[in-house]
Amino acid sequence: MTNPTSVTEITDFAETIAREAGELIVREREQNTLRTDYKAQTELVTHADVLADQLITDAIRKRFPGHRILSEETMPDLSQAEHLDTPLWIVDPIDGTVNYAYGHPQVGVSIAYAEMGRVQAGVVHAPFAGETFRGTRGDGATLNGKVIQHSGATELRQSLFATGFPYTKDNLEPLVKRLDAMIHQCRDLRRIGSAALDICWVACGRLDIYYENVSPWDFAAARLIALEAGATAGHFSDVPDGYPADLWGRDILISAPDIWQGARELLRSASGYA
Repeated sequence: MTNPTSVTEITDFAETIAREAGELIVREREQNTLRTDYKAQTELVTHADVLADQLITDAIRKRFPGHRILSEETMPDLSQAEHLDTPLWIVDPIDGTVNYAYGHPQVGVSIAYAEMGRVQAGVVHAPFAGETFRGTRGDGATLNGKVIQHSGATELRQSLFATGFPYTKDNLEPLVKRLDAMIHQCRDLRRIGSAALDICWVACGRLDIYYENVSPWDFAAARLIALEAGATAGHFSDVPDGYPADLWGRDILISAPDIWQGARELLRSASGYA
């Protein structure tokens, strides 16, 4: 197989390895006793996370030996996102590890590909649901091959939103203030447990709004999918100068276009931002 010459071919490659990783993690949960551990004393990780990460990163290294990889499990060096000279792959082998460990189906394999800090291709594969979301910059977004689009929501009051919470619980007050503001101004909250799927659900209209503080591997692929589905993606605080917005996960906000500004103002106010 020769090197891909188009971003569409790169997306095809990402989908292939995401599906292979999905088969692995399903097999690991169904056939083996689940082995778990903790990283940084708080964040759950399973043996399947590591195996799937190795499968994906080995495939990328073999296919693209000159590319860099930012991966949650084996290469979580966020400074990789600051070096824009060579292409970068952003990988989360199991987004929703706690769901996975508890037997919940909301689990996604997330793979993104970026050039010069801008994500060009993204795939989120949900193996237990049998759903594959994919997006290629400028070419739209699909779910299992069918074109998807955001919900078209026009009123915050009638909007369904999703968010998440960190593993560490030592600074929850700002998050609780945001949640309080949103729950009083929106229809309701859904807590799915996978940022990648939260965002993909905004992309296909199952949710109207998503906001959270997350790492690049949690959202990079899904953010592009949402953008290609016509959603608006940005932040409700400032992105540092020189840092690629596509990979900056603090105060991320993704929603149907007509409610994005209203949600941003609400979240900024609740956060005490000027």
